[in-house]
Amino acid sequence: MSAKVLNGTELAARVKAELKIKVDALGQEGINAGLAVIIVGDDPASRVYVNHKKNDCAEIGIKSFEYALPASTTEEELLELIETLNNDRNVNGILVQMPIPKHISEEKVIAAINPLKDADCFHPENVGNLMIGKPVFMPCTPAGVVELLEANDIQIEGKNCVVVGRSNIVGKPQAILLLAKNATVTICHSKTANIAEICRNADIVVCAIGKAEFIKPDCVKPGAVVIDVGVSRGADGKLVGDVQFQTVSEIASAITKVTGGVGPMTRAMLMKNTVKATLLQNNLE
Repeated sequence: MSAKVLNGTELAARVKAELKIKVDALGQEGINAGLAVIIVGDDPASRVYVNHKKNDCAEIGIKSFEYALPASTTEEELLELIETLNNDRNVNGILVQMPIPKHISEEKVIAAINPLKDADCFHPENVGNLMIGKPVFMPCTPAGVVELLEANDIQIEGKNCVVVGRSNIVGKPQAILLLAKNATVTICHSKTANIAEICRNADIVVCAIGKAEFIKPDCVKPGAVVIDVGVSRGADGKLVGDVQFQTVSEIASAITKVTGGVGPMTRAMLMKNTVKATLLQNNLE
């Protein structure tokens, strides 16, 4: 029996419809939610992501402010723009599309964003709040994964969960969110011995390392849930996930596809954070 494919596109549409009701209600009070997106350079994948985010904003009724800067932009110029947006009352959420050019410090850029406008939940203050179980915002991809599991009635509490990858964007916060849901969590990474063996003990596997088809059938126990977060391009230029979808879907009970899985949920959570930021800045939450 093949695995149930978890539909992130469908769930994201439901989340956005709920957010639109909130945004419309705010509009009637004279409050407009606004998200500023900064893109530095001309990375094609970044451009695709930014366009998707603009479409999501338009769908919900969030005002979208785009700042497309050349790759030659200095660190000082970018930090000045962030400071301007921090002080702009029309902007409730600020997002700097990563990656940024190497001559600019990612750390400094993230730290420069007002924590109350940190729509990505990357700021150290928001990460700290997440760590102690008092999150203001939720990290977009990990929160999207949890919503996808819960919406499909997949129990997290008491389950063995393995997160493959330890990035600040997905791996680490994913482990924290699963832990907050009372799962027992193991993190695997490039230095972990016997990854396949560890994954085989998992009820839920979340893979986020960006290595094409890294999770093969020998990594999955029958009936496990497999969430594919990583995206890379195969030799033919096509998008490939971290999971060997065809073979693993014959073993797993539920699985996500590389398109229409976690991606739409990540963007829906970004919208959710922007709406929450708007409410907080207007003392409505």
